[in-house]
Amino acid sequence: MDTQILIYLIVGATFALYIGIAFWARAASTGEFYAAGRGVPPIVNGMATAADWMSAASFISMAGLIAFVGYDNSVFLMGWTGGYVLLAMLLAPYLRKFGKYTVPEFIGDRFYSQTARVVAVVCLIVISVTYVIGQMTGVGVTFARFLEVDKTTGLLIGTGVVFLYAVLGGMKGITYTQVAQYIVLITAYTIPAVFISLTLTGQAIPPIGLFSDFVETGEPLLTRLNQVISELGFATYTGHHTNTLNMLLFTLSLMIGTAGLPHVIIRFFTVPRVADARWSAGWALVFIALLYLTAPAVGAMARLNLVDTIQTGEVGAADGNLLYEDRPDWMKNWEVTGLLRFEDKNADGRIQYYNDRNADFQAEAESYGWAGNELVVNRDILVLANPEIANLPGWVIALVAAGGLAAALSTAAGLLLAISSAISHDLIKSTINPRISERGELLAARISMAGAICLAAYLGLNPPGFAAQTVALAFGLAAASIFPVLMMGIFFKRINNAGAIAGMLAGLVFTLAYVFTYKGFLFLPGTALLPDNAANWIFGISPVSVGSIGAAINFLVAFLVSGATKETPEHIQELVESIRVPRGAGAATGH
Repeated sequence: MDTQILIYLIVGATFALYIGIAFWARAASTGEFYAAGRGVPPIVNGMATAADWMSAASFISMAGLIAFVGYDNSVFLMGWTGGYVLLAMLLAPYLRKFGKYTVPEFIGDRFYSQTARVVAVVCLIVISVTYVIGQMTGVGVTFARFLEVDKTTGLLIGTGVVFLYAVLGGMKGITYTQVAQYIVLITAYTIPAVFISLTLTGQAIPPIGLFSDFVETGEPLLTRLNQVISELGFATYTGHHTNTLNMLLFTLSLMIGTAGLPHVIIRFFTVPRVADARWSAGWALVFIALLYLTAPAVGAMARLNLVDTIQTGEVGAADGNLLYEDRPDWMKNWEVTGLLRFEDKNADGRIQYYNDRNADFQAEAESYGWAGNELVVNRDILVLANPEIANLPGWVIALVAAGGLAAALSTAAGLLLAISSAISHDLIKSTINPRISERGELLAARISMAGAICLAAYLGLNPPGFAAQTVALAFGLAAASIFPVLMMGIFFKRINNAGAIAGMLAGLVFTLAYVFTYKGFLFLPGTALLPDNAANWIFGISPVSVGSIGAAINFLVAFLVSGATKETPEHIQELVESIRVPRGAGAATGH
């Protein structure tokens, strides 16, 4: 059967499944819309959390980032998985015990302040909106390639699908839809990885294949990869080439940003018991690990496949590079999207792919008659293009298309629900109209969700900047604003409302100011105050790493302001104590 027909059938079947689940699990109350009636089993919630977390960035972008940078981009693996350990140990069970629906609701009640709640809503919306841009953009790109429609049409189709199952089902519908999406995305990710690992190394398990021998030469695969890319002027794949301080700060920012992401946290409000929240985080780690252990292998093997496709002979030889007219079909397919481009700079009809920014390699490249790198490959296409590069069957290509869409849609739905809940529950119900009926609140939640989806579609059509930048900003903002106030709210009784508000605002404003200084306002060209390079960064700290500094400022300001203002009321201190230590604990042992 034709590959395109297979894509239509498989993607169409998955969409029908998602919408069918939404009708089956549609929310009938605010409790079901916000928290799925608190009846989701831990293993189901763990799978839904994994899908909620593993967005287009994990499915599409992460392996590409690792492929083109190598070891240094392992920070994504360490930071993102480390964040779930923090969630499981320090946040999830305590937040579930508090018994609220949303993150701003916890902050408002714990810090006995509507102002604190509203500030938390502002932080949540800024974080979620910046994050959702990348997901909707990913939907458009995936549709553009695999359904052979333009990017705008693809994004609008994806928006329609999210609208149907998110607005109708709320958290209840989204939870069970995300379970289905996890199964689709993990299957789509691992099957091509197994095929490619078998082809290159003879090993069926990709993480093992990564450290196995390359079948063509008998040398270790990573040794082979280091050799072929270093011959073309690229940095070695397994070497450490970046600033260690930045690497540490970026890893920390990703960790605490993960633990502070509102759309992830609200998943732990859906389980029946406090213990289930911790078990949910544990199961989520297991399900996430299935993809994250595979991603480094996918990245390395994709990079090797790409180079071997272009560099068909000895480096520098007249016939060592692929003739453009002989390029494989997968390259032609991706050229249509504009995400892969070729420019014949030396007019020899062949494709030269090398690092033309390496000054030490420049003279050697010129001696070969090369006039600059001629192939530009968007990092986001590697996972999607991998099955075509490796000449895998059409059904595998179709499955990857469905997986990429599932990853983007599942996270987009979670983010949109977080925005909707903050507006309907924390602004309308709590601040604007406290007397609103449950039916009215449910309607407001659905209208808020619809509005958030329309905004997400608009931003996806008109992205303010490169998706990876906006996602990095989302993590930095979560690290600098939400995570510290949750930690202090659970573990520090002395932090009062003034300290919490001042800390959140200080972390948020500092992080935004630092990022916009080097990236520009909303990343618009020409609006940056200083060039975005290490020479201009303060103490060499990159804008994508600054979230961890923002978090430290948040903590410091909150402690200083709390120490200089009125002490936390006694009943709030007792509330904090009851969250962390159950009443009667130690009575059986006399302690």
